[in-house]
Amino acid sequence: MTAEQASGNQTFARLLRRLARISELGIVVLAAGVGVIAGGVVIVMNMATQALHEALFRIPIDAHLSITPGIAPALVLLVPALGGLVFGLIFFKAFPRSGPAPVDPIEANALHGGRMSAHESLIVAVQTIASSGVGASVGTEAGYTQAAGGLASRLGQLFHLRRGDLRLLVACGAGAAIGAAFDAPLMGAFYGFELVLGTYAIPAFVPMMTASFTAALTARLVQPAPLPPLPDLGSPGIDALPSVLLLGFLCALVGIAVMRGVTLVEAGFRRSRLPAFLRPAIGGLIVGALALGSPAVFSAGHGAVHHYIVADGTLSVFALLLVGKVAASSVSIGSGFRGGLFFASLLMGVFAGRAYAAGLGILLPDLATPPAFHAIIGMSALAVAVVGGPMTMTLLALEMTGDLQLTLAVLAACGVASLATRQLFGFSFATWRFHLRGENIRGAHDIGWLREMTVASLMRRDVPQLDAGTPVAEARHAWPPGSVPCLVATEGGHYAGLVTPAALYAADVPDGPVGALLHHADDVLRPDMTIREALDSFERTETDALAVVSPVGQVVGLLSEAHAVRRYSEELGRRLGELTGERTA
Repeated sequence: MTAEQASGNQTFARLLRRLARISELGIVVLAAGVGVIAGGVVIVMNMATQALHEALFRIPIDAHLSITPGIAPALVLLVPALGGLVFGLIFFKAFPRSGPAPVDPIEANALHGGRMSAHESLIVAVQTIASSGVGASVGTEAGYTQAAGGLASRLGQLFHLRRGDLRLLVACGAGAAIGAAFDAPLMGAFYGFELVLGTYAIPAFVPMMTASFTAALTARLVQPAPLPPLPDLGSPGIDALPSVLLLGFLCALVGIAVMRGVTLVEAGFRRSRLPAFLRPAIGGLIVGALALGSPAVFSAGHGAVHHYIVADGTLSVFALLLVGKVAASSVSIGSGFRGGLFFASLLMGVFAGRAYAAGLGILLPDLATPPAFHAIIGMSALAVAVVGGPMTMTLLALEMTGDLQLTLAVLAACGVASLATRQLFGFSFATWRFHLRGENIRGAHDIGWLREMTVASLMRRDVPQLDAGTPVAEARHAWPPGSVPCLVATEGGHYAGLVTPAALYAADVPDGPVGALLHHADDVLRPDMTIREALDSFERTETDALAVVSPVGQVVGLLSEAHAVRRYSEELGRRLGELTGERTA
């Protein structure tokens, strides 16, 4: 390549980056590319997982592991156990992690302005494939969204996107992957809105929809997977509403039990003092033992969702399947396998809905409702309880059935499940995991900028200082009225307190050391405090300025309330501009 060609390529790259920064059309084009990437991620991961199922469990080509009967009992027991051992030896023994866990799309958008590591994200995708491939009861959606979101973040960083646009692109990647996985582009777009972006911003609508539809179209063209038709779901009237709302509430309770179960299993493994690399093998053995009763507990159960919506069964059958799937998912994730609970929660919801319908038929035989009706509602409501996103799951039901009347019932149940989960538990599975790690995150709303605005980045470093023993007359001569807003007094090199000009120049001040005029000796700011913490300190102390003191007591800066409020307002206005679509170069 000649120097002229290299210079031309660099110029073209700069023009593309500028277009992406200043033009909404540029973001839409990038979102379309992210959609193609997300569709490709889903295709590759599905093919790899299916290949492992066919090779390890000896199931027919294109058969679903979770609904394939007649698998040899030895394979049912040994594949998850030995697969878990290999998984543990590779990921916990040979290549142990040192440092924090990989940042997922929700955490990236909440705390890091959309910045993710593509390398770490691809490793998570490989771990998810391996976990689901050996039969662990985990959802592959964790790998889909991690890989697609990580690659989208990397693309955005290459184009030097602004913070808001980078967060949007990560949401496009994660949502598009979900849309491709379910062949449900509307559902995928709202997954990105509700769970990854954290808001329904109007300027984000076109990029999000573009990415989701592009991903679904890519998957549909490359790897078409026609789903079996659903039976007549009926159109229950208003008299069925109480039972629908009750099912939503019960699904919330099941979802909370699942999230608590994962935590209890993890705590149990920690107390057992088993080496980390052995825990997936023990978990795999337990999952295999559960699968001897039914293969439905295996893997994500994506194929089993449609099967059990229409399958025959009794109350006891579906109740046992629900308990088995809950136990298998809790053990799989709690023992160290990598994956999520989204896909698994859909199948649990189907079981819960079918068990509820069977029980309702026994107690109220006159209230005849097709079992599949409650299966769809349970599927959506339990997924809302575990994952969140009531509109996401409502649109999944709509795109699966095309039945608007049913969708309204699903929306009601999802609303109850969401409200009950928030009131009784307060977290989705993702935010619950953050809570256990000590992060106070309730969603993907951007709070990272608050943490990035620290006192150290805002403070004034040229601090007017004087010794606490300095005479008042000398201090007045050194700092005439209006020269400084505040003086910081030290004693032996350590912070002693503040002296305001009003106190220094008061008429009744005796000519002694300024130490007698000190105040706020115990009220200081630390350099690592966030702007929110600083503003809280100003409100508590009712002062105009505070000294910034290091952990060893040395004065390193001074911050005024006026400056902190101004910078906070500027940043808040900038975030509002991102929501309303205002763009700067």
